[in-house]
Amino acid sequence: MSLREAARKSGLSHAYIRDLELERNRSTNDKITPSPDTLQKLSVAYGYPYTDLMVKAGHLSRGDVPSTPSNSPSDLNLTAVQYIEIGMKEVAYYGKDARIARNIDSLLDFSSFLDKLEEHGFRKMDTDLYVNFNHIRKYDEKRGRLHFDETGKGKSVIISAIRQKKYHDLIIRYVANNTNKSLEFSFGKSGAPASLNTVEENS
Repeated sequence: MSLREAARKSGLSHAYIRDLELERNRSTNDKITPSPDTLQKLSVAYGYPYTDLMVKAGHLSRGDVPSTPSNSPSDLNLTAVQYIEIGMKEVAYYGKDARIARNIDSLLDFSSFLDKLEEHGFRKMDTDLYVNFNHIRKYDEKRGRLHFDETGKGKSVIISAIRQKKYHDLIIRYVANNTNKSLEFSFGKSGAPASLNTVEENS
């Protein structure tokens, strides 16, 4: 992957990524240690495990990563979780009628779990919000809101504009699949697909 492609996917500058490769700030010649947040962005961009990057950067050692951590989120049934909110010392899991909170000392115990969320249909929708796309039933594009019921009157979450742009078509596909609707393309003047919408299926 080129530095510019990595920069586009991670939201970091290509110059900074180059400095990371060299392990030094080229202006000051100081050693660089990327923050956990930076490593999360690189993990997503390169498809590389976040926990491994945390170890390589020296934020934790292999001994700090328990194989079966106490109070582990892995014992939760993620198929029933609609979204996850990550606080400073607590991770909250929201289902249809329940909220389960787990206290954590840091995000380190949670990092290996974050690597596995996408396998269960979760996507990062904001700094502290992960949404299970398998539960989305309605997408309010104008308000940047995802609903977990088709009427749009029940539980919902607001997503960041940058994630809305990134996942727009994927969200629409999931909504269509989750509500048994079909997809409809509208075409622009050039004849290329301009937008993607869901439509009711005729039985």
